[in-house]
Amino acid sequence: MEKYNFKYHPDPLETGAFKNDQIVICNCCGKETDVYYTGPFYSVEDVENLCPECIKSGRASETYDGEFQDGESTDSVSDPAKLEELVCRTPGYCGWQQEYWPAHCDDYCAYLGYYDWKKLEKEGLAEEIEETYREDICGVDFTVAREHLQCDSGYLFRCLHCGKHFICIDFD
Repeated sequence: MEKYNFKYHPDPLETGAFKNDQIVICNCCGKETDVYYTGPFYSVEDVENLCPECIKSGRASETYDGEFQDGESTDSVSDPAKLEELVCRTPGYCGWQQEYWPAHCDDYCAYLGYYDWKKLEKEGLAEEIEETYREDICGVDFTVAREHLQCDSGYLFRCLHCGKHFICIDFD
């Protein structure tokens, strides 16, 4: 199967942003596709299925005047084209509450998927996450965040330039 790769979401099949369990009709281009997106898409119209090509080209965003990520729920970067690529041409991810997309090195980070504490430890990322943890995004100190990650998942991101990892966590 072809791998669908986006700058800020490098493997949307792996993260579950794309599904490939049936053939559907893309709401944007009208073509059949066996890989489709059903994640967050903010538009006036209810759009159920989008093919990777319509997302990557920006056609879906333009056709429906929609966005895949709330531009207000991101860190700031100096180049407005990067924000446009993120919100208009990058598949989002499903958060429990409001999704947040961090930036580092003046660019948005790549979304890698759902990670709990065991998976972070297994991949040798636990110590790094403790160092890069941002209370301003998650709203709680690291002790509480780590406890939460023992039984639930956070959303892992990696800087495209320096390779540092960051985690966003939803809390009730």
